[in-house]
Amino acid sequence: MGIFDSIPNPAPVQPAGGTQQTSKTVVFDEMPETLEQMQALPGASLTDPLEVAALTVAALCVYPSNKDESIRMLNFLKGPQPLSNYDIQFLRDRFMDADYVPRSYMNGATPQNNYMPQRPFSVTVFETPHSRDNINEGYLTIYITSGGADSPRYVRLRTKPSTGQWFLWEQFLLSGIRIPDAANPWA
Repeated sequence: MGIFDSIPNPAPVQPAGGTQQTSKTVVFDEMPETLEQMQALPGASLTDPLEVAALTVAALCVYPSNKDESIRMLNFLKGPQPLSNYDIQFLRDRFMDADYVPRSYMNGATPQNNYMPQRPFSVTVFETPHSRDNINEGYLTIYITSGGADSPRYVRLRTKPSTGQWFLWEQFLLSGIRIPDAANPWA
């Protein structure tokens, strides 16, 4: 059983909007549910920053069903600087009432379908003209559109020049979005 199997109403895939400089749609035949499954994916080499951003969404999607495994996955993506106690508490707080937020970044997930993405699962990530403003300091900002927000959210990555890898530095994906229609008394 997959992590999204209990959510009804699959939706058709809809393209992400916005002006884009570089974009990539990362497809997951099955969403990784463990660190080992994530590490078996091609993007787990962490050399493609767009893939690292998509893997961040996948790791966050695991949190509602298995918070410890999600933290292991995020720590893998964070590389030499694991999540702090503050980061872990932040995750706990954000998931108290809104376990659907990370799913909203999957293509096709909207409030109308309880944020249930269509198979194969995919995430479209992109750069904007300002994504590389801090590239000389080793940082890159990657944007992701949520089906429940009016503007894209982002993750900031940091490169490790000695390995050519990109690691999750910080994420701004868990801010509030529109609640699913199934839970909205005004829908």
